[in-house]
Amino acid sequence: MHPMITEQERLFKQLNQRFVKAFVQYGLLADGDRVLVGLSGGKDSLLLTELLARRARISHPAFTVEAAHVRVDNIRYETDTSYLQQFCQELGVSLHVISAHFDSTPPASPSSSAIVKPKPPCFLCSWTRRKQLFNLAQQLGCNKLALGHHQDDLLHTALMNLLYQGRFDTMPPCLAMKKMPLQIIRPLCLIPESLISSYASLCRYEKQLKTCPYEHDTNRTMARQLFEQAESLNPEVRFSLWSALEREGKLNAAT
Repeated sequence: MHPMITEQERLFKQLNQRFVKAFVQYGLLADGDRVLVGLSGGKDSLLLTELLARRARISHPAFTVEAAHVRVDNIRYETDTSYLQQFCQELGVSLHVISAHFDSTPPASPSSSAIVKPKPPCFLCSWTRRKQLFNLAQQLGCNKLALGHHQDDLLHTALMNLLYQGRFDTMPPCLAMKKMPLQIIRPLCLIPESLISSYASLCRYEKQLKTCPYEHDTNRTMARQLFEQAESLNPEVRFSLWSALEREGKLNAAT
């Protein structure tokens, strides 16, 4: 008799099926790829690291995985790096820990009468971390940078762009950078956040010690709330919005 499958195993199988479908459908992984994972320490990036590490053992496609955790010194947000080191070690993934800092002072205006609006801390922090990942990926010879954006993130981004930018667009599953030989890939793009939360709870993923003080004061938070309201009115809204993005070619794989 086959042993009874646990809820954790059942959930992992479901997550892995969506992960495999995403990398096949959007051409995210190929033989010879060197992948750097942006490991923030949240549930999404932990799952992404686990899925990629387990898939790399199969060698179909044959690729390698390394992870990077970027600490931004002037944001009060903290993750236990010893836990991340242990997590990656158990998966056979090398972890690089980088410290960074950003300057929130707006640049000097060319005209004394002009008002230069400072960039919000979320933008500066995100760009600082992303820049560090870009630099490390090139130093390590990686051609793919994997980020832990799930399906909800892509849908919320579509709403944000529509409401605040006047355009219908989102973060694509695969994006080729123009100024460097690097592709950004989002292998969790077909996975709803609710599935990740359930799996993280069963696996007892360790939570961040301190969360970002700005995470609930952004346009993304408002887009999330709007999406949840729409979903309460129409449970199929997720599939409708995703289908619209597909029809408009916003999820096409990079060529």
